[in-house]
Amino acid sequence: MKKQQLLVREVDPAVVTELKKRAVKNGRSAEAEHRLILEHALRGTQRISLAAALMKIPPHGDDEDFERRDEDGSASVFN
Repeated sequence: MKKQQLLVREVDPAVVTELKKRAVKNGRSAEAEHRLILEHALRGTQRISLAAALMKIPPHGDDEDFERRDEDGSASVFN
């Protein structure tokens, strides 16, 4: 599917300047930044499930690092 083009006329120069600053800060062209802003404004940000977010966490540490311990140091926290 061919993507459509969009021409925006009579934009305040201060807005264009801010767009360019934001694009440089994010390492994108002004056009790419404009596309992203429009997409986020109209489609919203993409949310992922908690499970998907947890799966992105790299595996570090040992299981013992995450063991539950009582205040006195014992592993029997439910007794």
